[in-house]
Amino acid sequence: MPAEALFRTDAYLKSCNAKVLHSGPDGIRFDRTIFYAAGGGQPGDTGVMKWEGGETRIVDTRKFRAEGEAEDINHVLADAPRLPPIGGDVEILLDWERRHAHMRMHTCLHLLSAIFRDAPVTGGQVGAEKSRLDFDLPNMPDKERIVSELNRLIRENHIVGERWITDDELAAQPELVRTMSVKPPIGMGRVRLLTIGDDVDLQPCGGTHVARTGEIGPVDVLRIESKGRQNRRIVVGLAGEVADKSL
Repeated sequence: MPAEALFRTDAYLKSCNAKVLHSGPDGIRFDRTIFYAAGGGQPGDTGVMKWEGGETRIVDTRKFRAEGEAEDINHVLADAPRLPPIGGDVEILLDWERRHAHMRMHTCLHLLSAIFRDAPVTGGQVGAEKSRLDFDLPNMPDKERIVSELNRLIRENHIVGERWITDDELAAQPELVRTMSVKPPIGMGRVRLLTIGDDVDLQPCGGTHVARTGEIGPVDVLRIESKGRQNRRIVVGLAGEVADKSL
């Protein structure tokens, strides 16, 4: 059985107890986890695993699928001389500041997408300090307008929530899918839609986000550049927290 993904119901959990289902040099898999596996442009979580008589770093979290089995979540470890036994109990703890920054930035990218809701998203990447979206746009967008609109939506402190629809319902509403490079998280029979405010944003997303847009804090547009004839890259960062504005 794949791990119960606790972050899907509560992205603010910082630690949890879990039982080891697989333990080896390729990583650790549990019956439940709060660690987000890399996907949709958001990096995998990092943190610490503790058990009786041992402790080691989790340096990445990745999706894992054995042949003929459902997709699971694999926790990649730093070099460790000892590993907990299968069936053993452990405590796993997030690098919370890093995860929270990803939540803030991921939500910010949804606001950026909402500003350009008529332009398809051709790529994106979430980072702890700066993040980017690429849009199919014929002309270079105005930086000051983007900064103003983003911070207005943040100050309005919209509720960030979710609702679920079936795979068939999503297939019947292709306009909900904004991203050209990332497929929605389908295949489980239902799909989570991220909602921001009454009509700010509505689209499929399996990542982690803050509860209200005000939690993002002030942001700035660090860079806008052309990546092709109609491909515009917009890089945003948390205001006052970015020392290196290069990609």
